[in-house]
Amino acid sequence: MSPILVRPVREQLEHDRVIRLLQVRLKRKGDIVANIGDSQTVPVRVGQVQIFPDLVVTSTDRTHKLLETVEVETAESVNHLEAMAQWAHLGRVRAPFHLYVPAGSVESARRLASENHVNVAEMWSFHTIGDQTRFTLVHRSAPEASKPAVEPRPAATKRAAVPVERPAAGPRAASPRPAVPARAAAPARSSAKRPAARKTAPAPKTASRPARAARAAAKPARAQKRK
Repeated sequence: MSPILVRPVREQLEHDRVIRLLQVRLKRKGDIVANIGDSQTVPVRVGQVQIFPDLVVTSTDRTHKLLETVEVETAESVNHLEAMAQWAHLGRVRAPFHLYVPAGSVESARRLASENHVNVAEMWSFHTIGDQTRFTLVHRSAPEASKPAVEPRPAATKRAAVPVERPAAGPRAASPRPAVPARAAAPARSSAKRPAARKTAPAPKTASRPARAARAAAKPARAQKRK
């Protein structure tokens, strides 16, 4: 049971009214049961301690798994005794613990939660204007990232692709012919000079016509002498 046994009547009425508003506001999350006044029906066991939060949210299936616990405080109940007796225990439950405090008690609630190492998933402030009550989120703790069952293997390093040079588009080039073996080199010509050709005597010039006639006349005279 909460250490706050007696609240002022006005604060107790405000406390119960906020609980009923939240019961309607949070109904989409699951089955919600309110522990108001003498109707303490759904407890939450933390080790050997049994606590009755103001609101208990459970799943709608057959398991009725605990999803969330909610505690609503007034200006009188935001104190060190309340933080030790209820907040600290509800903060150790696996289900998230949500705390609702008056707008003027936010800083005191932050300090008490820090001093008592209370794991508050969400802290909300509320204030009433006329017949309307407004809720403001003032704190939300980051969810703890769970490690995967199997650690993913590191991706294999890819080898750098070697660029392949391709011929430019055009007519298909003929396949290269096999290389023809080189011919044997011709023997080098001798550098010795060939003997010069013999010079032939020029042909005698033909005699002129008068010389021919003189020769023809001299032939008979020669013949007579020989006789």
